[in-house]
Amino acid sequence: MSTVALHSTPTRRQLQLTRRGRAVVFIAAAVLVLIAAVFLGATSVATADEGGSATATRVIMVDEGDTLWAIAADLAEDGEVREMIDTIKRINALDSSALQVGQEIHVPA
Repeated sequence: MSTVALHSTPTRRQLQLTRRGRAVVFIAAAVLVLIAAVFLGATSVATADEGGSATATRVIMVDEGDTLWAIAADLAEDGEVREMIDTIKRINALDSSALQVGQEIHVPA
């Protein structure tokens, strides 16, 4: 009599997570993201600044025909008009150079 050996190859099953397993993986990933945010946030650019140094300013009322360039040119030294525009925009939190008649803007004194 001959013997026949049957070799059964184990079938590979995909990993299936239970509801609790998925929750644990999600929470672990969220904790890792939170830890990374805390460490990266501690070295942000905003905290590296020397602080808000107070700049002496005066208020100018925008008249008809006034532009930010013209106002900055009156205040700036020769060749520094663009820097003055940037300063005025930063002081007044302006997104653009557009001004409205009657608008009050703060300029360096």
